Amino acid sequence: MVVAEDLVEYGFRRVIITITAVMCALLEIVDTTIVNVALTNMRGSLGATLTDVAWVITAYAIANVIVIPMTSWLSQQFGRRNYFAVSIIIFTTASFLCGNASTIWELVAYRFIQGLGGGALLVTAQTIITESYPAAKRGMAQAIYGMGVIVGPTLGPPLGGYLVEHFSWPYIFYINIPLGIIATFLTLTFVRSPQYGIKLKANQVDWLGMGLLIAFIGSLQFVLEHGQQDDWFEDHLITSLSIVSLVGMLLFVWRQLTYEHPIVNLSVLKDQNLRIGVIMSFILGFGLYSSTLIIPIYTQSILGWTATDAGLLLIPGSLTTAFMMPIIGNMIQKGVPQSYMVAIGFLVFFLFTLFMHNAMTPDTGEEHLFWGLILRGVGLGLLFVPITTLSLSTLKGKHIGEGAAFTGMLRQLGGSFGVAIVTTLITRFTQQHRVQVIAHLDGSKLNVQERVSQLQNGFIAKGFSPNEAQNKAYQVLDFMVMKQSTVLSYMDIFMYLGILFLLCIPVILFIKKSKKEVDLSEAMH
Repeated sequence: MVVAEDLVEYGFRRVIITITAVMCALLEIVDTTIVNVALTNMRGSLGATLTDVAWVITAYAIANVIVIPMTSWLSQQFGRRNYFAVSIIIFTTASFLCGNASTIWELVAYRFIQGLGGGALLVTAQTIITESYPAAKRGMAQAIYGMGVIVGPTLGPPLGGYLVEHFSWPYIFYINIPLGIIATFLTLTFVRSPQYGIKLKANQVDWLGMGLLIAFIGSLQFVLEHGQQDDWFEDHLITSLSIVSLVGMLLFVWRQLTYEHPIVNLSVLKDQNLRIGVIMSFILGFGLYSSTLIIPIYTQSILGWTATDAGLLLIPGSLTTAFMMPIIGNMIQKGVPQSYMVAIGFLVFFLFTLFMHNAMTPDTGEEHLFWGLILRGVGLGLLFVPITTLSLSTLKGKHIGEGAAFTGMLRQLGGSFGVAIVTTLITRFTQQHRVQVIAHLDGSKLNVQERVSQLQNGFIAKGFSPNEAQNKAYQVLDFMVMKQSTVLSYMDIFMYLGILFLLCIPVILFIKKSKKEVDLSEAMH
């Protein structure tokens, strides 16, 4: 049997294994956002509706969230190296098929398969990096992994925009193929795997539990992805799937607590630090993905930027996070309490939301947003690694690996909830602010009359009749009202995000201090 100490690597081998694992984590994370800027081109070439093409994102997200909680169990059944290599092959092959899809539903099916392979890469890459480092450097190992996870969502839009602009949309999938082939070769050549004592026979596998997990998580993810556009519980399908998700969750929990060989060990959640950690991971995912969504929407729809420029705006903040990761890892190794870092991280993220709330106008420039996004990068750097290590600090043995899977799943779900809630709030807050702004546009006021007259004269000068010019003037005024209402809704969202992060700070008080330094290598057994 291969023990944890035998899996520690040094020198060239450790460098290669680290590069391989980070590259795979990046591949998976980048593909969650890279398609966003290509949806319009996909619609045109595949003849799809906006609703149909949204499934390209939904299918990948559903497959991701389904497979993540099963990763620890699947690794034990097939061996971590084999499972990792097969996942890369599935992801790479599905990427090729996505690029060659001739109909929208072919593309959706291949994206689901790609998501099944990709979801496995996240948690498995984390444990492969961890087991390759000696115990004293495992904080640094988490920091290196965190660079890929945090930077990935930001790299997707600008990379996708560049590929679509200079080539065509299939290349956002083809770019995965050479990287996937290299990663597969390096994995089979350099990565080693511990041997597991328990391998279940087919009749011992919890097939019912697996089905309930798919029903629970899959339905929930669909509801979150499509709830806003389908008017939430006014839609029969959304209502039905919400019920399926709730019932599926209750039955899944019952099954996992009573079956002899559960695919997800829920008893690990008895640990108080892990419970607090998964909540903080959820909040981190919520803040990361919702802010990654709202900033490009704001810059494109309000400021009129291109998708590529909107994506590039986020890169300096992501580079700040990447720069901070090894510093944070080094601080953890020197004994700086992670709880202090998490508290400061939540405070810095609050300052970022306050900065964005104050900076947003209908004509804000890049220079007004830059330092706010640097703050975001600092906050994410202070949160990711400390939250992960705090979550696992009082766990032992194989429970550490199971705990890591929970933090990964809750971070992804937090992102899904964040995107769903933010898109809903944008719509509803915009409607509320529109009513309020219109109420202040009194037609009897001199300044309103002068503005309408000025716009009307401008259209008359372009050859429109007085009646046509007046209608055009009112249309422009209505557009300006809508623009201002949308900006106000974005400001509200940043305010509520900031309050959410402030409320997380007192939760740190409930964290128990570990009596010993956690050895994450135990997660491998």
